[in-house]
Amino acid sequence: MPSSERSAGRLTRRALNRATLDRQLLLGRAAIPARQAVTHLAGLQAQAPLAPYVGLWTRLDGFRPEHLADLLTERAAIRAHLMRNTVHLVSAEDYVSFRPLFQLRLERALAGTQPTRAGGRRLAGVDLAELAGIAAPLLTGQALTRPQLSSALAAHWPGHDPGALAYAASHLLALVQVPPRGLWGQGGQATFMLASSWLAGRDLTPPDPDRAVEQLVVRFLAAYGPASVADIQAWSGLTRLREVTGRLGDRLCRLTGPDGEALLDLPEASRPDPGVPAPPRFLPEYDNLLLSFADRSRVIPHQRPVPLPPGNGATTGTLLLDGEWQGDWKITKHRDTAVLEVRPYIGLQAADRDAITEEGARLLRFAAPAGTTHDVRFTSLVRAN
Repeated sequence: MPSSERSAGRLTRRALNRATLDRQLLLGRAAIPARQAVTHLAGLQAQAPLAPYVGLWTRLDGFRPEHLADLLTERAAIRAHLMRNTVHLVSAEDYVSFRPLFQLRLERALAGTQPTRAGGRRLAGVDLAELAGIAAPLLTGQALTRPQLSSALAAHWPGHDPGALAYAASHLLALVQVPPRGLWGQGGQATFMLASSWLAGRDLTPPDPDRAVEQLVVRFLAAYGPASVADIQAWSGLTRLREVTGRLGDRLCRLTGPDGEALLDLPEASRPDPGVPAPPRFLPEYDNLLLSFADRSRVIPHQRPVPLPPGNGATTGTLLLDGEWQGDWKITKHRDTAVLEVRPYIGLQAADRDAITEEGARLLRFAAPAGTTHDVRFTSLVRAN
């Protein structure tokens, strides 16, 4: 499309909301495989290892836990520290492409343990290249927990904090977290292995860094756009991305946001009519939709901080109503009963309550054990006028 024909129109907040929901597969469940969805979404946050299961269930038609569990055991999808130095679930191909882009950020995070940074002297006197050289064979062909790695490294640096040594190794080396952690119905400590060992037999040659970071920007816009450069940087944790968007040139179109801010998008990307209805959706903990923007007002109409609860995931989360975060939820399981408690932040009309109850019953059928009695309850409900 010639640059003179690209739209420079101003988007309303509702139009921006609907465009993002559509890219996030939240206007209607998509009839695509889980692997395709993980790739399209450019990964899902996975600090809570079971959260991506709910994230995919709420987005995909017919999703079942084994669809993701199989991807993890077959090594087609992996969990690793990537964007913002947080654990993400991504395809193996995306890990190979994007992991090198974050190495500098990981090393800067590690610098916080050096004598000149917060964290004091925990690694003072440790040759980091030597540390990486010793840790790599330990994580080849076997997975170790951080305590196990700490113990093995402590033998080489007996005067140093073993935890700091393992922390350093996890930032110096390209590691992945391996099953059974992250498998539905299973648990266990996080265990780590060298990516080159876990993905042995695959082409592990990353693309040219300039091309890789351009791909990252395009993939973000395809899954989260329209968005500003600040949004892309907030999601990725990378900086100086304005230079990258400048290189992309005519591959991007320029739009204006609700408050006059400059937004970028892909010319061919879908931007639905703002009047398209948005059904209620139950999001898991740490869902990228709420965390991936510098300006979160397209989906968060209030000032509440996004909750980041501890745990394995799949039992708490947030509620979208008319495309906005307007409540939270929690599943409590008893011996023969599973109760979904929904706490809306606004008054509900009868039709909204019925739609939430129906969607909540679907969530219980997915997340709660078969054979239990399911119940959807509303607590701390603000009554509508």
